[in-house]
Amino acid sequence: MKKKLALIEKHRLTLQDELDATKTQAERNRMGQFATPSALALDILSYARKLLPRDQKIRFIDPAFGTGSFYSALLRTFPTTCIENTTGIEIDPHYAKPAIELWKNTGLKISMEDFTSAKPPAPRDCFNLLICNPPYVRHHHIINGDKMRLRQSTKKSCGVEINGLAGLYCYFLGLSHAWMANDGLAGWLIPSEFMDVNYGMAVKSYLLEKVTLLHIHRFDPNEVQFGDALVSSAIVWFKKTKPPKQHEVRFTFGGSLEKPRLEKMVSIEALQHETKWTRFPIANIRKKTHVPTLADFFTIKRGLATGYNKYFILTSEEIEEKKLPKSMFHPILPSPRYLPVNEVKADKKGNPILDHRLFLLNCNLPEEEVKNRFPTLWKYLLEGKRKGVAERYLCSHRSPWYSQEDRPSPPFVCTYLGRGDVKSGKPYRFILNNSRATVANVYLALYPKPTLEKLLKKSPSTAHKIWKVLNEICPKAMLEEGRVYGGGLHKLEPKELAKVPARGIKKFLSNSSCNTAINTNEKIP
Repeated sequence: MKKKLALIEKHRLTLQDELDATKTQAERNRMGQFATPSALALDILSYARKLLPRDQKIRFIDPAFGTGSFYSALLRTFPTTCIENTTGIEIDPHYAKPAIELWKNTGLKISMEDFTSAKPPAPRDCFNLLICNPPYVRHHHIINGDKMRLRQSTKKSCGVEINGLAGLYCYFLGLSHAWMANDGLAGWLIPSEFMDVNYGMAVKSYLLEKVTLLHIHRFDPNEVQFGDALVSSAIVWFKKTKPPKQHEVRFTFGGSLEKPRLEKMVSIEALQHETKWTRFPIANIRKKTHVPTLADFFTIKRGLATGYNKYFILTSEEIEEKKLPKSMFHPILPSPRYLPVNEVKADKKGNPILDHRLFLLNCNLPEEEVKNRFPTLWKYLLEGKRKGVAERYLCSHRSPWYSQEDRPSPPFVCTYLGRGDVKSGKPYRFILNNSRATVANVYLALYPKPTLEKLLKKSPSTAHKIWKVLNEICPKAMLEEGRVYGGGLHKLEPKELAKVPARGIKKFLSNSSCNTAINTNEKIP
């Protein structure tokens, strides 16, 4: 029997490759179709067997079946005498029809339908083992009508309302509640981003209040589980039963489910107060502290999003060639890869002294005025319209469509993305911007709050000292506040950078003769 199952699995892997090859990467991205590696599926089912009672009859379901990687692992892990009922649901006939043919003599029932629209079974027919790698479809690929339906259905199923920015996998998890038997076990292979992002709060609420969360294993983001998706993955295990008092959850990281590199038990109480679950098991439970953070000294904003950099950001040579009015352009820093320095100096006009000098089209004038006053710019705008720039999402939501967000030149800038394995040991760069250049959304802009701004006006040389303090911030502190994606790519959002401790800056205010009060509600003028 083992030899026969091994041959079927070999055939399934060949079939998977053939089916994937007939779809474009864009098609698979849109539908979130990333097959589970065979070895990983086997590890997950082996671990499930250890969590389940030995004598329990298995009623198995996979709501995103594909070609059946988890079902194949189930058959190779559990004795046939333990398997009572098996069901797979697959929306895409491209995978469902070959899977039906592949597993036709094994007692498996495959339903070719959309799990999110499927009717849950009667309580007596619910499943006690649910294993799933749900489709990783981002929210912008879910049309509004479907999104409303999904939100309503999920709330009805599990009592939790999913945020509109959530990916499809969050709805899968919530909807499955109605398919699970009481005390049933679920293992979900999902992106670990839910542990940190705002839309993940609903998922975390479900895991802490509606079920008993048993274990979250997070893979090392440097070891991407899916070669064709930049996703850092986690396996989430829970039972469909309310959590006992003083329950603790097992967090593991790296290695495998059976042999993780790191491990920590964390109480539900601690998880209820912690917004970033990816701290565990690497970091300890966060303690209340009065240490100042960057939010005490800066208002932090993401750089502006142009809607189409290629059109709105030009070199000085391009501006000259097209005879465009220089007064309608504002200097903007190049992306980090083209910015070799960490201190940007300025010429007499305030423009950055850089080899790679860029300028942002920044015009708020109505079209009629542009047409009358700046004919070459009007011609350029008409060209943009012909090429569909005005219809792009951000442009179409602006008036006029070629205007830009208000982002004054920030004196301090932090890179938005970074890798934890860089030679310097610092995944992010703090840049001192002495120019009048603004920044795009590949940077985070740090605007001093009024108290600090007053000090910098009084003593401009202090900017260098503060910049030095920013660069002395422990890289670990920044990594802990940010989020991480597959391949070890780290990202910081403004609110995350705001939480980074910044002890060293307070001393400058304490030593100055200006008002030293730190007001966290201060806003940029």
